[in-house]
Amino acid sequence: MEQKVKVVAADKVKIQRPDPNKKNNDYSPRSRIYVRDVKGKLEYFRRIFGFLLLFVFAAIPWLQWNGDQAVLLDIANQRFRIFGMTLWPQDLTILAWISIVAAFALFFVTTLYGRVWCGFMCPQTTWTFIFMWIEKKFEGPRNKQIALDRRPWDFDKVWRKTGKHAAWLLVALLTSMTFVGYFTDVSNLFTNFWTFDVGFWAIFSVLFFTFCTYGNAGWMREIMCTHMCPYARFQSAMFDQDTVTVSYDPNRGEPRGPRSRKADHKEQGLGDCIDCYMCVQVCPTGIDIRNGLQYECINCGACVDACNDVMDKMNYPRGLIRFTTERNLKGGRTRKTRFKAVGYFVVMIAMTGLLIWDVSTRKPLEVDVLRDRNQLYSISMEGWVQNVYTLKVLNKSQLPQTFTIAVAGFERTQLSGNTTVTIDGGSIATVPVTLAVHPDDVTQRVHDIRFVVTSADGEVTEQHETSFLYE
Repeated sequence: MEQKVKVVAADKVKIQRPDPNKKNNDYSPRSRIYVRDVKGKLEYFRRIFGFLLLFVFAAIPWLQWNGDQAVLLDIANQRFRIFGMTLWPQDLTILAWISIVAAFALFFVTTLYGRVWCGFMCPQTTWTFIFMWIEKKFEGPRNKQIALDRRPWDFDKVWRKTGKHAAWLLVALLTSMTFVGYFTDVSNLFTNFWTFDVGFWAIFSVLFFTFCTYGNAGWMREIMCTHMCPYARFQSAMFDQDTVTVSYDPNRGEPRGPRSRKADHKEQGLGDCIDCYMCVQVCPTGIDIRNGLQYECINCGACVDACNDVMDKMNYPRGLIRFTTERNLKGGRTRKTRFKAVGYFVVMIAMTGLLIWDVSTRKPLEVDVLRDRNQLYSISMEGWVQNVYTLKVLNKSQLPQTFTIAVAGFERTQLSGNTTVTIDGGSIATVPVTLAVHPDDVTQRVHDIRFVVTSADGEVTEQHETSFLYE
């Protein structure tokens, strides 16, 4: 009985010829998509672009800036270091602007060119193709993979499966360590991880993301795109008749059917589609693009390269499956500018302007003053009125800075404590000071005063208003 189940599951991956007017959305966990290799301009571009993005992802944590890790999202200490800028919790509006700009940029590109993010830039797609490449090296191309899965277990099958999964785990581990390196010291992580000398949360994070990468790219693959990714569900709200997507031209391809290469298919009443199902076999999500636009399509263009290769062999013109628009397929002319696209672009530019303004007006110094509430005031031996304050001086720059502390609001004052303080880049200094005021200047119960903190070169000044009490 078990053998029959395996045979049935393997048969599901053979070339199927479903009813083109009926779409089956049922998913069986025993169904596996075996993706056929494809060559072409789009596949070549995706590989080059994918390796470029992979290189950027792997290189960023290792970059140095002023002797420190250039990009470090230090959640434990509540500060994000991004090249020459340190972001603190009070600077999260900058991260919010960045997220908003990225979202509207995605909406804008989707309106014009469909799910090109999914097909060419999404990490899920990039890592899935890497894992598929590894799978091919161990198990061979599509037909050999099908045959290998249908075979009973023997030594050859065991070592191929074991080698594949070991390579997957290695890639997943390196990916996870690189990703965690964005949040902790990457050199220390790669050096001490193997001895488990990097702390519990670092080890837990590496193992957790290793499991996620291995599961997503190795096992789940298209399920992430079709069942779990929210972008696949709401993308249609940004599509219109002028959105460029991977499309099949039914006017040219129908009626489809096999034929001899030497025969005149026009005389046989056939279209250019030879019904070879190559477009289905190369699709990473296992759909038939000839059934029309489907949310599972990630616009990777694999079916375009496969169909163009078939058209070349049949001496037919290319472009039966191509990047085009619904309006163009109907004989119309694609409109490049339209209200939806212009609206997304305008909002994206506006949000970018707000982001630039927020960054440009951001001061590299922040001061917070807390008055000692345990004692309202005290009288010194000279008879002066004293209040005690604690200053928290935050140096947001990446370089050490020396600051001087002064006070304004009274004519005769004495400020005791550390009034000159040197603070490392991206650090906070806690400075307790005592402010004494001549009693003749204290004319009311509460006075408004200002603490003024100035850098040694005088370029940066920050003021903080507070109160002086005499009750």
